[in-house]
Amino acid sequence: QVQLVESGGGLVQAGGSLRLSCAFSGRTFSNYAMGWFRQAPGKERDFVAAISERGSSTYYTDSVKGRFTVSRDNAKNTVYLQMNNLKPEDTAVYYCGRRLGGSLYLRSSYDYWGQGTQVTVSS
Repeated sequence: QVQLVESGGGLVQAGGSLRLSCAFSGRTFSNYAMGWFRQAPGKERDFVAAISERGSSTYYTDSVKGRFTVSRDNAKNTVYLQMNNLKPEDTAVYYCGRRLGGSLYLRSSYDYWGQGTQVTVSS
């Protein structure tokens, strides 16, 4: 059975940094691309970043390019999201997901999700 557990969220001032982790339990973590999405109150769950199966390719939404970095450690079955220079508009619940197939940018491409971790950026 696949389980994803996010951690590392919290309250931070604008300009600060956080590192999110997503621990994957189950077999064959390295066979799947992984993604990070976020959902602000009253809004849809939107794509933030994704990483290919071996970590050789990464993808970002425009608003986080140059500030966020996605990485993975296949030996530890974990994917990370390093978030620097955080802004109040980054405030959301952040979710990691396992991409089953299809576009990395679409929610419908992911079949398993974690429970989410809250990130709050104060101005």
